[in-house]
Amino acid sequence: MIYAKYAYPNNFIDLIIFEFICMDYAHPEVLVDTEWVVNHLKDPKVKIVEVDYDPSTAYFVWHIPGASLLTWKDHIRHSVRRDFVEPDQFAKFMEERGISNDTTVVLYGDYNNWFAAYAFWVFKVYGHEDVRLFNGGRTKWARENRPTCGGHQEPHYYKETGAKYVVKRVDWGGHRVYAWEILNRLNKGEVGKSLMLVDVRSSKEYTGEITAPPEYPNEHAQVGGHIPGAINIPWSLAVNPDTGEFKMPDELRRLYEQYGITPDKEVITYCRIAERASHTWFVLKYLLGYPSVRVYDGSWAEWGNMVGVPIKKGQEP
Repeated sequence: MIYAKYAYPNNFIDLIIFEFICMDYAHPEVLVDTEWVVNHLKDPKVKIVEVDYDPSTAYFVWHIPGASLLTWKDHIRHSVRRDFVEPDQFAKFMEERGISNDTTVVLYGDYNNWFAAYAFWVFKVYGHEDVRLFNGGRTKWARENRPTCGGHQEPHYYKETGAKYVVKRVDWGGHRVYAWEILNRLNKGEVGKSLMLVDVRSSKEYTGEITAPPEYPNEHAQVGGHIPGAINIPWSLAVNPDTGEFKMPDELRRLYEQYGITPDKEVITYCRIAERASHTWFVLKYLLGYPSVRVYDGSWAEWGNMVGVPIKKGQEP
C-alpha cells in the first residue's frame, strides 16, 4: 500500500498515482508506509517518534533505528492535574528530540498506535503542520522484518541539532469536548440525532460487564456502562488485525454509515482515557474526511466516576 511516498508528485506517473490515492483516503498525506519510513530514516527534515504507554515492553525492547521516544505518562499528560502538558513544556520536549515547527514528524507506537494517534491529536491541537502516522506501526514493521534498534537504557535525543520550537496556537475548541457539553446536549435531546456519540471501547466495556480493558488492571472506573445514546463501534474494527493497518476507505465508510455515523452529523468519540477515541477520531476526520469530529478526552475515566450523571448498561444505546 502506498501513502505519503507520493505526497509530493515529481512526475506524470507519480501524479496519476497521487490523484488515485486522493480519491481513496480523504487525507492520504497523513499516512506513511514502511518503505517511506526506511527511505527517510536519515532525512534531517524528518523525525520518527515512538509514542508508548509502556516503553519497557515496546521501545526499550526494540524500536525503529533513530526513533526518539514520547511516553503518555511523562510527555503528553500533565504532571499534576488530569490534563495535557503545557505548551511551553511540549515545546521543550520537541526541541530535545530535534523537532522544529517545520519538521515532518512521523508517529508510531505500542497498543496498535493508540497513543501515537493520541499524540497526533495533541500535535494538531498545538498547531503542528506536518505530523503523520506510520500505518501499521510496530506490528507492520516487525511483520516485514525491518531493521530495529534495541538494548538502550536511554532513548535517542537530538538536542545537539539546535531545534527551536514555539507553540504558535492552541485549538482545544476544534478538537476537545468537556463533560458539561455532553450533559447539555443530552438534556436537549440532540444525542442520536444531530450529534452522534461513538463509544469505541470493547463491547464488554460498553455493556458494563467490565470497567477497563485487561491492559489497564489498576485503572477502573467506579461504575460500568455507557453514555445514553452512544453507539458502540470498537476501534479495532477499523484496522486489519494481522498488519495493524487501517482498512480501506470503502470498508471504513460502510462500518460507520451502517450505524448512522455520517459526514453530515457532528461526531464525538470517547473511550476510557481518549487513546482509542483518538484513533477513531483520526479515522473519521483524516481518512474519511468528516468535517466535525471531536474527542471527549475525559471519557469513561471521568464519566464513570462522576456523581449523578446518566449511565446506561446493556447493548442498547
